[in-house]
Amino acid sequence: MVPSLGNLDAYVSAVNRMPMLTQTEETRLARALRDEGDLKAAGQLVLSHLRLVVSVSRQYLGYGLPQGDLIQEGNVGLMKAVKRFDPEQGVRLVSYALHWIKAEIHEYILKNWRMVKVATTKAQRKLFFNLRSMKQGMKSDAADGDTHRNTLTPDEVASMAGELNVKPEEVVEMEMRLSGGDVALEPQVDDGEESYAPIAYLADEGSEPTRVIEARQRDWLQSDGISLALDALDERSRRIVEERWLKVNDDASGGMTLHDLAAIYGVSAERIRQIEAAALKKMRKALAEA
Repeated sequence: MVPSLGNLDAYVSAVNRMPMLTQTEETRLARALRDEGDLKAAGQLVLSHLRLVVSVSRQYLGYGLPQGDLIQEGNVGLMKAVKRFDPEQGVRLVSYALHWIKAEIHEYILKNWRMVKVATTKAQRKLFFNLRSMKQGMKSDAADGDTHRNTLTPDEVASMAGELNVKPEEVVEMEMRLSGGDVALEPQVDDGEESYAPIAYLADEGSEPTRVIEARQRDWLQSDGISLALDALDERSRRIVEERWLKVNDDASGGMTLHDLAAIYGVSAERIRQIEAAALKKMRKALAEA
């Protein structure tokens, strides 16, 4: 449970003091959780990565929602990641958990930021979470040096619509909604505390060019990149990967286990693990080539 906002600094300070795990320790704890259902091991994995959630939550302060709530949702994603983490894949938990943490925070923002009513399709959600960084990048590249211009030109609207696969009018509407967020709309006032309007929590570092590029790369990997990599697999391998790793919005029971899939295909759990490992290797190669 995340403390009240008044104790947020104390919470952040506490999680930053928690010891980080070495790869050997992480692997041992993850195996204990997977093979023995060791909840104490799960707790250690979660606690050692709480600082990651705090770091990710700062990237979304510009949407005007309390950081304590963003951290709470991010922690849910972290716990889901720990539950599904397989230490045999050669990937550190920090990399695997990043997607789950962001997925939970994205859902929370879309459900609670009242102005956003058009982000209902996958493409529109992508537009919502990328418009700010893309707009900032276009302003930085402007030949006329007009970096103070707030609205997009028709050419910029067309370019953004094409890149994100949405209609130009959707770009214009989303820009209007996001621009409106810079005004203190329905601020929360609690015992004299500062109100939470979007303008009050815009993170300046988010517009730094390297961060913009990194954000675009992550968005591509999480959408088009995953689809491209899955297309490189045969039907059985694809289903195994999807059932094991891509059930982001499933229920609390999580994706299928190696034994579940072994029963479906009439082979051993070890054979399913081998197919899975080969499929992931093939996906990495497809992504590298792309």
